Amino acid sequence: MQFASAVPHSTHNYLLTSHANLRMQQRGIAGHLVEEVLTYGRIIHARGLTFRVIGKKEVTRFAPKGIDLSHAEGIHVLVESDGSVITTYRNHDLRKIRPYKRKHSMHH
Repeated sequence: MQFASAVPHSTHNYLLTSHANLRMQQRGIAGHLVEEVLTYGRIIHARGLTFRVIGKKEVTRFAPKGIDLSHAEGIHVLVESDGSVITTYRNHDLRKIRPYKRKHSMHH
């Protein structure tokens, strides 16, 4: 079991697991980028988790409002049902986030 520690946040109160903290350090993802993804990112529900991501659409959508998300583009934050951040990584291909494929039953 992973222990979560509270992380101060300007607009959110979320828990960051020790695994997520380690991955952020290893992957060079700063805390303020995670905060931006949690604040402005697209929400995708898949595989029993919530993916928060910033893609080109979010960068384009918030630019006219004076919010520059280009440095956070491609960052994914995976959030457990209790709201804790379990990991974060970079990936510009959002098509990889899909629910489990349905198994087709054979009709005889």
